[in-house]
Amino acid sequence: MFDIQGRGSTVRREVLGGLTTFASMSYILLVQPVVLRAAGMDSAAVFMATCLSSLIACLLMGLWANYPVAMAPGMGENFFFVFALCGVGGGVGAFRLSWQEALALTAVVGVIFLLLSRIGLRMRLLTAVPDSLKSGIAAGLGLFIALVGFQWGNLVTHDPATCLRLKELSGNPAAWLTLLGVGVMLLLTAWGLRGAVVLGILITTAATWAAGKCLGTPTLQWQGLVALPHGIGQTAGELVGGFRTMGAKFFSHNWLDLLALGVILLFLDVLDTMGTLLGVAGRAGLMRDGRLIRAQRALAADAAGTVVGAALGTSTVTSYIESVIGVAKGARTGLAAVVAGVCMGAVVFFQPLAEAVAGGVNVAASGAEPVLRYPMIAAALIFVGGVMMRAIRDIDWDDMTEALPGFLTAVTMPFAFSISAGIAIGFVSYAFGKIVTGRFRTCPLVVYILAGLFALQHILGCLHGR
Repeated sequence: MFDIQGRGSTVRREVLGGLTTFASMSYILLVQPVVLRAAGMDSAAVFMATCLSSLIACLLMGLWANYPVAMAPGMGENFFFVFALCGVGGGVGAFRLSWQEALALTAVVGVIFLLLSRIGLRMRLLTAVPDSLKSGIAAGLGLFIALVGFQWGNLVTHDPATCLRLKELSGNPAAWLTLLGVGVMLLLTAWGLRGAVVLGILITTAATWAAGKCLGTPTLQWQGLVALPHGIGQTAGELVGGFRTMGAKFFSHNWLDLLALGVILLFLDVLDTMGTLLGVAGRAGLMRDGRLIRAQRALAADAAGTVVGAALGTSTVTSYIESVIGVAKGARTGLAAVVAGVCMGAVVFFQPLAEAVAGGVNVAASGAEPVLRYPMIAAALIFVGGVMMRAIRDIDWDDMTEALPGFLTAVTMPFAFSISAGIAIGFVSYAFGKIVTGRFRTCPLVVYILAGLFALQHILGCLHGR
């Protein structure tokens, strides 16, 4: 079925590769409920949706496309879902979606993604976007995620002069726990251990529980380790209502805002998926004359995973670059993806652990309004953000028409606390730089189109006082 022998592998290598991939990517199972809870979603339901959508998507990728690529809700897209689509935390612009509408938009993007795959436009879209913008977006997402990690880890606080400043560590156990988590992840990675991020989360969670027992603060709401899963009904199928209200917004004066957000979400999905598939397929010997074999099946499985995830109640499901680690262990077929998917599905019984992490800890003074922080997850966000920053090295720093747009894209995301604003200013500044320097022919048409869309969106927003 998988042609394991024909691809020069063994069942043992495939199983080991699948387990290694699962260990490397399983941190998303604990991160996702915390992130989407910020948009008002039920953390228990999000955890179940994450496990089940990952299982289904991995089975599709493994059984149908026969690729050793595991899938789960993507880091980056989940933050875009919460902070850009749902407008949590402010940022640039006044247009906001409910989380039900955001799920509906995610499903629409998944269907469009599938159609683009069928007519072969996804690869063209990816190759048409300059490397400087792709690198700036990846680095900017890393900075944005790390900034949220600093906030959730109680490491920074508001300052009237500079907006943010480092928080005092004295009497701040949540900050110390966050730093402990970062240190553990760094140490485990240096030792070459797979699953360093999820192990760091678990160790930090245990330390948080111990600190609550010994010091009385911060207190972790612990309700056990395993239980029968429940609560999926809180999010599953909620996109149906989102379709109705989102349609009303589209046929109002907000249609351009909705279109711009949909385009960005689609672009992020294309960027993640194609980059991962090309990277994994190249190492697994799934390229023929520079092209992916069975590419349409792999892309369709990815798109279907996004639609299934939205239907169950989670953000964009995409291919995980951590699959490269499984390939390095010898995985060459879809059996590795099936093994990883079964593991992701089996973890659903650890729902109480996910709920304890998503519940956070209260760092407010006794009797004051509760202030929740998430040192168990904050360390992972800072670590993953640092890993994503590696993309910045691929920018051509000797050409300012390439370097400045990439730089502006990266820094605008955290400074404006807006992923969409960072992407918009990157495309507009890239097109502007090529035009004013007389190199307008070197700028791809798709960049001009998207730059015009984003510029028009912000111009109309200013005219309407938004």
